[in-house]
This record gives sequence, structure tokens and C-alpha cells, in this order.
Amino acid sequence: MEHIGNEAKVEMRQRIEELRLEHRDLDDAIHRMTEDPSADHLRMTRMKKRKLMLKDMISRLESRLIPDIDA
Repeated sequence: MEHIGNEAKVEMRQRIEELRLEHRDLDDAIHRMTEDPSADHLRMTRMKKRKLMLKDMISRLESRLIPDIDA
């Protein structure tokens, strides 16, 4: 079982917020690109992959903040 100190938890929460902001910004940019027929589809695909990676990173960090429950 991993014990995370308060300072580390604060840093993790800050990192989660940074990742969420980047995720939201990418979502907005992708949405705008889908409305533009001349948009660079390769770039949009890369942005979508980055967005998925960010979502995974957020999920991993959030799961580390949840304490293990002994059964």
C-alpha cells in the first residue's frame, strides 16, 4: 500500500488541474477544427491522441489520490 504525503497530494491535485486545462483546450481546438473543411487531419488526429493520453494521465493520478480500502 502506497502512502502519499499531504504535500505530494497537493502537487498531484495541481498537476491534475493543469492536465484538465490542457485537455479542455485540446477539446476546444479539435471542435473548431472539425468545423473547418480545410483543417489538417493529421494534426487533428495527433491532437485527439494527445487528448486521450491526457485523460489516461488524469485517471491514473486521481486513482493514486483515492486511498486503498482493506476488504
